[in-house]
Amino acid sequence: MVFENTLEFAQKLDAQDALAPYRQQFIFPQHNGKNVVYFTGNSLGLQPKSAQKFVNDVMNDWANLAVEGHFYAEKPWWDYHERFAEPLSKIVGAKPSEITVMNTLTVNLHLLMASFYRPNATRFKIICEEKAFPSDQYMIQSQIQFHGFTTSQALVEVKKRENEHQLRIEDIFATIDAHANDTALLLMGGVNYYTGQVFDMQAITKYAQERGIIVGWDLAHAAGNIEMQLHDWNVDFAAWCSYKYMNSGPGNASGCFVHERHHKSNLPRLAGWWGHNKERRFKMEPEFDPVHGADGWQVSNLPILSLAPYLASVELFAEVGMPAIVAKRDQITAYLEFILNDVAQKTNGNFEIITPAARASQLSVFLHGQGRKLFDYLMKNGVITDWREPNVIRLAPVPLYCSYEDMFRFGEILTAGIQEIN
Repeated sequence: MVFENTLEFAQKLDAQDALAPYRQQFIFPQHNGKNVVYFTGNSLGLQPKSAQKFVNDVMNDWANLAVEGHFYAEKPWWDYHERFAEPLSKIVGAKPSEITVMNTLTVNLHLLMASFYRPNATRFKIICEEKAFPSDQYMIQSQIQFHGFTTSQALVEVKKRENEHQLRIEDIFATIDAHANDTALLLMGGVNYYTGQVFDMQAITKYAQERGIIVGWDLAHAAGNIEMQLHDWNVDFAAWCSYKYMNSGPGNASGCFVHERHHKSNLPRLAGWWGHNKERRFKMEPEFDPVHGADGWQVSNLPILSLAPYLASVELFAEVGMPAIVAKRDQITAYLEFILNDVAQKTNGNFEIITPAARASQLSVFLHGQGRKLFDYLMKNGVITDWREPNVIRLAPVPLYCSYEDMFRFGEILTAGIQEIN
């Protein structure tokens, strides 16, 4: 498609967009009486209008039924989490039995590592990507130290080449080969939070597992953003937060994937009551008998008030489907790239898109010239984006609620900002 940087063209694309009506199902912050241009769905998705009802339903059941809500609410709390298995399995490419929802992302990765990071004298290293999200860095470091190793001994980072922003898959493979005999686990982000690079999870998983390495993925920026086939790719485990592209609310519950081949294994786990045999849970038995499937990794009674807005969003995803989301994602991100390049040409804007072709709903823009002043201008003029040190703004046009007209409006504001600062 040949793009045009005009209001008429953007509106034409919106008129042809099958997902355009879903924009009305979200609540936008306002700037001067208009919806902001919201580019931070990769940090916190907008609130679905239906979320309030889902939360209110739980509050009403709590008020009217109290503890009996566990069994007699319209959506009983006892099995509330089970409503996620089927729709989430389609979002991440899994079997329903391989999905559970619990806790938060980093907590879940710690719990999963208790099962899957089993270092010994010969295999003890963890491979991750350079500039992983800080929470992943801290988690991996603490797990290594918890098991009695030092990070200098056991932490291996795949490095970018000098003057390059992305990781090359051949360098990932080379790092795996260099440490294959003493690596216990490869744990990476499916989509890099800083650059927006999408990694070839299928190829990396296969390559590492062929060398005896367990493979897990942090899907914080992948879930609801890219199509995945975790089961078919033979991924050992994965976890994701729900509040970015999946619009569940700040700090909300996390999803987990555990491949079915591990469901009957003797892997150790940090157990809790809610992971115990569902049919026998209230017999209060002293010996842990895990639920078959990913639910067997649950620890605590589920936070229903947190799950409620997540379920509201998941139902939207089930209605739309990932293929439609991905199709619009590709086109609207391409249009945003066109707008950025057009503005740069017309204004001599000194910035660089560092997100590679292997991308999803994110363009990371390195501001060589205007820097923080330009970011501040955008924020003051109704463009909500985010800043990442040392000099990057991240723009995420989320398919469910961003419009092509948003991309055009952003281009106008960006142009005005460059002209004012220069």
